[in-house]
Amino acid sequence: MTTISHDRRGSGSPIVLVHGIGSRWQCFEPVLDRLSEEHETIAIDLPGFGASPLVDGVRPGPTGYADWLAGWLADNGIDRPHLVGSSMGGGVALELGRRGVASGVTAFAPVGFWGQPGLRWTQAMLTGMRSAGKVAGPALGRLVDHRAGRIALLSGFFGHPSRVDPDVARADLAGLAAGVAFPAARKDFGRYLLGPDDDPGSLPDIPVTVAWGTRDVVLIHRTQSARARAALPFARHVDLPGCGHLPFNDDPATCARLVLADAAQRKEA
Repeated sequence: MTTISHDRRGSGSPIVLVHGIGSRWQCFEPVLDRLSEEHETIAIDLPGFGASPLVDGVRPGPTGYADWLAGWLADNGIDRPHLVGSSMGGGVALELGRRGVASGVTAFAPVGFWGQPGLRWTQAMLTGMRSAGKVAGPALGRLVDHRAGRIALLSGFFGHPSRVDPDVARADLAGLAAGVAFPAARKDFGRYLLGPDDDPGSLPDIPVTVAWGTRDVVLIHRTQSARARAALPFARHVDLPGCGHLPFNDDPATCARLVLADAAQRKEA
């Protein structure tokens, strides 16, 4: 049986956190202690990213990972968790919400709300960062020791890149370069789109929040958050001022507060 890398802490109703393409469960580290004070939290490395190997039969991408994660949750006795997703993981979380697997969803800058120019931009930007990491390797690792280097390298992902710990930055860049599922997941993005005419499934029946950093330059805030509002009019839509594509390091208190507010509605239901 394949061992899936994950972090599990706390107790109470479950919150499951799903990272984006090229990322790893540690992207949620700034909010995990806050969440686990009230809930059991499970942050997972998707197959082919972080420390999780590829799994036979899993198609990397929002829909394929949702298929796999639904089974993994059932196998591990995690029933109707609150799903938190970042970027591609936001797409996974919304898919599981559509299927009735999740009791609620908090999606941070989820994929699937792009037009063709936005899709091409996202694929090109992520590919460029990954290629730089693979080619430069240790040189990039040394560059993040300096404030100016973190700003230069990480401003595409964080609203406040200078605040990122150098060791965390090195590990994040290494994970982006090493993710073996990256090419397949990037290609799958071209097949994934959510629009007003798509069936929302069970999403209107559960708490759903879509949060977007106003400095997001991976999934452009101005255009893609507007499409998300049109496609999911029943959801709560929140702008995160000054935050980038990965807002957990930029404003962990606000991110945790959004998740806890959504998860609390499960208790009240």
